[in-house]
Amino acid sequence: MRFLLRTGLPAALFLTSGVLHFARPALYLSIVPPQFGHAAALVAISGAAEIAGGIGLLVPATRSAAGIGLIALLLAVWPANWYMALAADRFADVAPAWVLWLRVPLQVLLVGWVAIARASDAPP
Repeated sequence: MRFLLRTGLPAALFLTSGVLHFARPALYLSIVPPQFGHAAALVAISGAAEIAGGIGLLVPATRSAAGIGLIALLLAVWPANWYMALAADRFADVAPAWVLWLRVPLQVLLVGWVAIARASDAPP
């Protein structure tokens, strides 16, 4: 149970999100801040990184490196959360403004969860 909570769930979260980057890219494309440009490439790269990181968390030999990579990814995509919160009217069909604002500090909690997963040495 400890492995599931510490490592399995975050791995599943990143695997699911990563796959959705390719299966349903429209939402992800819309939340790339316009000044970044290259939205399609950024969505594909971040989706692939989430899939790789999710798999990496599940493999003890790669767990630490995957955790570092996912933490870097979470920090890299944080501007998208800020963009959604600051332009909440534009994303009203996605979620209410308060939910979009809640995602901003939630990113910090996700970084903490990944740090815990990275340090987890429980066997799968």
